[in-house]
Amino acid sequence: MNKGETICAIATATGGALGIVRVSGNNAIAYTDHVFKLASGKELSECKPYTLHFGRIMDGVEVVDEVLVSLCRAPHSYTGEDTTEITCHGSPYILQRVLQLLITAGCRMARPGEYTQRAFLNGKMDLSQAEAVADLIASTSASTHRLAMNQMRGGFSKQLADLREKLLQFTSLIELELDFSEEDVEFADRTQLRQLAQEISKVLQRLANSFSVGNAIKNGIPVAIIGETNSGKSTLLNALLNEERAIVSDIQGTTRDVIEDTINLEGVTFRFIDTAGIRDTTDRIESMGIQRTFEKMDQAEIILWMVDATQAIEQTDRLDKQIAAHTEGKQLILVLNKCDLLTDEYQSALAPLLERYPHHLFISAKHDRHIDNLQQLLIQAAHLPSVTQNDVIVTNARHYEALTAALTAIDRVRQGLDSNLSGDFIAQDIRECIFHLSDIAGEVTTDDVLHNIFKHFCIGK
Repeated sequence: MNKGETICAIATATGGALGIVRVSGNNAIAYTDHVFKLASGKELSECKPYTLHFGRIMDGVEVVDEVLVSLCRAPHSYTGEDTTEITCHGSPYILQRVLQLLITAGCRMARPGEYTQRAFLNGKMDLSQAEAVADLIASTSASTHRLAMNQMRGGFSKQLADLREKLLQFTSLIELELDFSEEDVEFADRTQLRQLAQEISKVLQRLANSFSVGNAIKNGIPVAIIGETNSGKSTLLNALLNEERAIVSDIQGTTRDVIEDTINLEGVTFRFIDTAGIRDTTDRIESMGIQRTFEKMDQAEIILWMVDATQAIEQTDRLDKQIAAHTEGKQLILVLNKCDLLTDEYQSALAPLLERYPHHLFISAKHDRHIDNLQQLLIQAAHLPSVTQNDVIVTNARHYEALTAALTAIDRVRQGLDSNLSGDFIAQDIRECIFHLSDIAGEVTTDDVLHNIFKHFCIGK
C-alpha cells in the first residue's frame, strides 16, 4: 500500500437520505478544495481543523450538490492522516459524481478496509483493535456488540501488553546472564520467573478457553435438526424462523441438502441447520444428503431430534444406535412433533422413552404450538454467560491460534525451569511466547496476514 496516495470511497450504504464520501491522505484537503466551494468563499485549506463547513460540490460551473464537509488534520483523525468527509444527499448518482470528481482531482478509490488499515499502520490502533472494527460493523446482537466494543477500546490488547512487558523484563535479565556466563552469575530470579510463567499460563489458558464461548456468541450456536423423513424438521425450521425457508412436502426425502439460517433469541444467536431425513435409501443424491446430516451433527453443539409423536417409540428405536456416536458430549433435545395427533393411550406408553431423554418437549410445528417453550429450552441449553463490555472473550480464530501457540511456549518455559535447563533455552521459549503475543497486536504481522484481514472489510471503512 502506498501511504502517500490519497484515497476516497463512499462510506454509507445506499438507500439513505444522506451519503458520506471519505477522503484521506496527504492531499485530502487540497483535492477536496478542487471540487468543493465554501459558501464563505474561503479555501478549505485555510480553515481550522475539526470544523464543519457548508458549500457546494462543483463540476466546472455546474452545481452537483449542496453539502457539508468536515475537516480533520493529521495525526488527529481516524486514519492518522489529513481527512475530509463530504456529507451530501444520498442519491447514488450524486455520490458517484462526487467520487468521479475526486478521482479526476487526483484521488484513487480506496480498497476494502484501507481506512482502518491506515489507522493501524499509522499507530492509531493495534491489529486486534482494527479487527474489532469489522466485528462491530457486523454485530447483530447486544453480546457481539459488547465484545467488539471492549476489544476496540483495547481491553484485550492491554492484557496482552501487560504479559509481554513482564516477559520482556525476565528475558532481558536471562540474556544478560548469558553475557556473563563465565562469571556464573544469576540476574533473573528463577522462583519469580516460575511464578510468572504459571500466572501467564493460567491467563492464556483462560483466554484460549473463552474462544468456544466467543465463537458461539459471534457466529451463532450451531443447532442441527435431525430425524427421519416427514418428522416435521423443515416445518419446525420455518416455524422458528417465522418464514417459508424450507420446502415442506408429504413426499419423503424432499430435503436432500442442509439448509441453514440464524435467529436471535434474547440476545443469543442460534444457527439452525435443517438436515436430510435419515432413512435407508438407494437414491444416490439423497444418500449424500444423509451423510452430510451426520457431518452437521458432529459440528453442532445442540441437536434437536425430531420424531413423530405418534410413532416416537418406533422411530427412536430405529435411529438410536445410528445417532448415538454423533451426540456424545452434546446437548440433545428430543422434540416430539405432531402432539395434536397423539392419543392418550400412546402417550402413556411413552413414559419409559421420556425417562431416557430428560430433555424433551411436545410440540406441533404445523400449528405453531409450544414453539416458544422450545425457544426457552434452547436458551437454557446454550449455557452462555452474560457478557459485559469489561469481559475479555476471544472471538477471533487468528487470536485463538496465537494464544494456543503462546501457551505451548510458556509451558515449555515452566518445564525448562523444573528441569534446570540452561538460560539460553529458557530465553528462546520466552521469546517465542512474546512473538505469538505480539502477533495478535500486529507488531510482527506479515503483509499477507494484513491483506487477508482487511480484504474482508467493507469499502469505506
